[in-house]
Amino acid sequence: MSNKGKFILLLVIVAGIILPVKAQFVRDTTWKRGGNMGINLNQVSLSNWAAGGDNTVGFNLQFNYFANYKKLRHLWNSRLELDYGLNKTKSDGSKKTNDKIYLSSLYGYELRKNLYLSGLMTFQSQFAKGYDYSTDPRTYISRFMSPGYLSFGAGLTWTPKAWFTATFAPATWRGTFVSSKILSDEGQFGVTPGKHLLSEFGANLRMEAKYEFLKNMTVFSRLTFYSNYLKDPQNIDVTWDVQLNMAINEWFTTTITTNMIYDNDTKILQKDGTKGARLQFKEALSVGFQMTF
Repeated sequence: MSNKGKFILLLVIVAGIILPVKAQFVRDTTWKRGGNMGINLNQVSLSNWAAGGDNTVGFNLQFNYFANYKKLRHLWNSRLELDYGLNKTKSDGSKKTNDKIYLSSLYGYELRKNLYLSGLMTFQSQFAKGYDYSTDPRTYISRFMSPGYLSFGAGLTWTPKAWFTATFAPATWRGTFVSSKILSDEGQFGVTPGKHLLSEFGANLRMEAKYEFLKNMTVFSRLTFYSNYLKDPQNIDVTWDVQLNMAINEWFTTTITTNMIYDNDTKILQKDGTKGARLQFKEALSVGFQMTF
């Protein structure tokens, strides 16, 4: 074989090696996927304990997953969050401590650097029935799809940093579903008594940030504002979720979670018997097993 033939053969061999590697590299960078799952356990056992107390056992399961697609001018980010916790005492039985289903999907078409014409879908509900234990007997107040929140919006998405995303959707439909007949008949979560859907149209602003500010310490924050054009647009619904993860080692993590909600359509019963929109707040500190993938 001539030197020219050998050179052509070498080019073919090199191309056969490089091109698949390059194609694989493109595929790998087009999608970014990851998440974490964990379980936290707590248990207290007492016997002849003079100070008093109660035997307790509890757990909290958590699963978070994201899949982000970026190729040419197309952007597609999706996120799933599942959370369920239960605590059982000898005297009070089982009580739910956490319960969340959250799914979001965002598609964007790049108009200019870091600015996208976008569409956003979100869904949120819970797994199991919820009760108000401050009353005797306990009061049934929620279940799966009671409420359930589904929204679709169109607008603009801005991504100035890899760790920050803001989406403003001035044309957003939001549906509040109440599938429970009991809760529907009571007119809970803003629905007309006897109806199962509250339909709203307004503007939505969502800001998300995930930032590692110290080694093995990451904070995730999602702040959402919604204004209903059709009724009381000045009363803005606010949801703010923050999760701080502090890795102890490869398998164990300390997590602090806070959730703040103000929903103008959710009326909270007060001690004086009146109902009205109130600021809702929940905080949880947990230490347990967590696997990141």
